Amino acid sequence: MRFSFEGRLALLCALLTIAAVAIYVLFDDWLDSRFMAGLATLIVVVMLSLFCARYLTRPYRNTLQAISDGIVSMKDRDFSVSIAPSSHPELTALVESYNGLGALLRSERQSLYQRELLLDTVIQATPLSMVLTNAAERVVYSNVAARQAFLGGRKLEGLSFAELLQSAPEPLRQAVATEGDSLFTVETEGESEIYHLSQRGFLLNSQMHRLYLLKQLTRELSRQEVETWKKVIRVIAHELNNSLAPISSLAHSGRQLAGHPEPAQFERIFRTIEDRAKHLHSFIDGYARFAKLPRPQPEEVDWPSFLRSLQQTANFRLVEAPSHRTAVFDPTQMEQVLINLVKNAREAGAPDDSIDVHVAEQAGGWRVQVMDRGSGMTDDVLRSALLPFYSTKPSGAGLGLTICREVVEAHGGRISLANRPGGGLVATLWLPLPVGPASAGLAESG
Repeated sequence: MRFSFEGRLALLCALLTIAAVAIYVLFDDWLDSRFMAGLATLIVVVMLSLFCARYLTRPYRNTLQAISDGIVSMKDRDFSVSIAPSSHPELTALVESYNGLGALLRSERQSLYQRELLLDTVIQATPLSMVLTNAAERVVYSNVAARQAFLGGRKLEGLSFAELLQSAPEPLRQAVATEGDSLFTVETEGESEIYHLSQRGFLLNSQMHRLYLLKQLTRELSRQEVETWKKVIRVIAHELNNSLAPISSLAHSGRQLAGHPEPAQFERIFRTIEDRAKHLHSFIDGYARFAKLPRPQPEEVDWPSFLRSLQQTANFRLVEAPSHRTAVFDPTQMEQVLINLVKNAREAGAPDDSIDVHVAEQAGGWRVQVMDRGSGMTDDVLRSALLPFYSTKPSGAGLGLTICREVVEAHGGRISLANRPGGGLVATLWLPLPVGPASAGLAESG
């Protein structure tokens, strides 16, 4: 029968009490002095109590010492230490908790090791060159692509990154010196290679580190350029065929009618040829305007005056009176952007009295919203509406919204499209506020 710790302690106290009485009686008969008998009894009982207490607590001390040693091993990242099960019920739960914690940590470390191994495999296999440097600008990590790019495949760890850059092309050194993201071109054996460098600084183990990511974009940009040219050629060929085919047919009909003149027929033929020629001229002119979009010429603009003037050309409502604070942008280009957006809203079926324009300051810039209650856009159309040559109109060239985006981005802003709750579309423009002389250089940065 097993007793609890409290039971064994109570039993020990009872036995020690009985033993103390028996010893006192023995010493009293032997020494004939109660004081000496009491003193001798106290000494014997104390020594006996120490011995029994040490014997009673030995399993607890052994278990606690084992747990203490195990915690020290855990601090040293050794989670293999486990403790044998104890026969004492008070220690069983503690031992099981410790062993369970050790098993959990071992499992987590194994899982973390597998994830680190997978991550390292992916990083080593990626064509993206990756270099990590510490506060002393020494390389602490690099992948295979970085080793090939900087040192012919040899390890970079421990080397000075500044010394590695000394043998790198000059455009790369200039890109690193900017301490930001940049695109640059390297001439290699008569061919141009385009690269993108991204660099970020961060704290790791309380020390400043810097990560450099170098990606070659030549193939990707070339592929996108080819795809763009293919799309342009398809659009132009489609428009030319749509106009040249009826013109060719009408020319044939006109040749047949030449011997039997019929003024009405000739009038129809020439009118159709003229319409198709005008369409072709408008189509080619749209592409020419997109290709020759001038740089913005920013100037100070008063919002109320600008919007009142715009309302004479495009029919819309102002949600509220705009701020009288001066904005800086190219009024001619921005007027064309807003006219295009209002025109698109009207072509989407929005009534004139449902087209609203709202201008307000937001996040260090101007937020201009053109809102309508037209048919809106599907998710697929929203994702592609701002791309060049994309159009859902049968005769559209897909340049209206693209030109709007080019103008806004040339001003350092951005444009986005979203469906409105309750139906319709909202086009949001964001234009930055001028900061000191920054507005004067906007035209140069274009």
